[in-house]
Amino acid sequence: MKNTHRWIGFACAVSAAVVVTLAGQLMVPRFDIVNIAMVYLLAVVLIAVCFSRGAAILSAVLCVAAFDFTFVPPQGAFTINDIQYLLTFAIMLTVAVVISVLMEHRRRHDQQRAALELQADTERIRSTLLASISHDLRTPLAVMTGASSSLVASGNKMSADERTALAESIYTQARGMADQMSKILQMTRLESGGITVDFDWTTIDEIVGSALAHLSELLARHRVVVEIPKDLPLVRVDAALIEQAIANLLENAARHTPPGTLVLVRAERLGDELIVTVEEFGPGLSGQDWDRLFAKFQRGTTDSGGVGLGLAICRAILQLHKGRVWADELPDGGIAFRFGLPIEATPPSPVPEAAC
Repeated sequence: MKNTHRWIGFACAVSAAVVVTLAGQLMVPRFDIVNIAMVYLLAVVLIAVCFSRGAAILSAVLCVAAFDFTFVPPQGAFTINDIQYLLTFAIMLTVAVVISVLMEHRRRHDQQRAALELQADTERIRSTLLASISHDLRTPLAVMTGASSSLVASGNKMSADERTALAESIYTQARGMADQMSKILQMTRLESGGITVDFDWTTIDEIVGSALAHLSELLARHRVVVEIPKDLPLVRVDAALIEQAIANLLENAARHTPPGTLVLVRAERLGDELIVTVEEFGPGLSGQDWDRLFAKFQRGTTDSGGVGLGLAICRAILQLHKGRVWADELPDGGIAFRFGLPIEATPPSPVPEAAC
């Protein structure tokens, strides 16, 4: 990449000398030769600002040679009879070197500043991640510690029902911690390109049904309504990843709305997109920066657990599918989370088997 930019600079230096020479010949009848020299100087300055020191020096040498050969008497020869033109040539070379050196220092400074900003962003993300993990693991660990210590301390004095309740509490908290770790690992794999997308033709209602089945326990206290027409086209997606995206939206709705709240899942075709919508009719988020919801480690206004990666994972999955995801507020309150998948050409028909 660096070598390519260098050769582009050399090509632009040659082109600039040719263009300015042709323009100077058009200027000769109306402008003094000194003004033409200024045009050459401008070309040298532009090359020095945009490219490397080598391109700037090449531009200065070519412009000096072209100016001397074309405009300085005697024309058509590299002979200088007036000392003032030597000063002009020296100024061009000096300007090219000085500006190119200054620009290299500035580029190096910008690169160092960008590296420092990237390092600061990395440290901030790491600190946010550690703070988020410690916050979200503190409560389940406390519950598990309390329940396990009660089991140990009680001995045989605790009834079977009480033991079962404590064991279920420990299991629930451990499963929640495992889910959080799974989301962190999945986000890392998505960002690093460690996930292979297995595209295949499928129906969106099958994917939605699978996501609802996996979250049946979490959604048991909500009213879930599914509105998906039967005539929707097939989509070429990674069914497991899209199911994960839908599951994250459903989980987000379940965790941020009170029991009994309506959760509506819809799908429709709009142009060349298949739009899937998860509407949660809860308290909503007035004045919310909707795009910020899909950033990493973003939490809702309620402390519902999680590390704030569910919606960020949705966006990363949709980007792998060249789709989009967004959210907006419903007119009667609540939030609609939507994502669009591109509808490709009709899937190929299966090849009929040859008769025996």
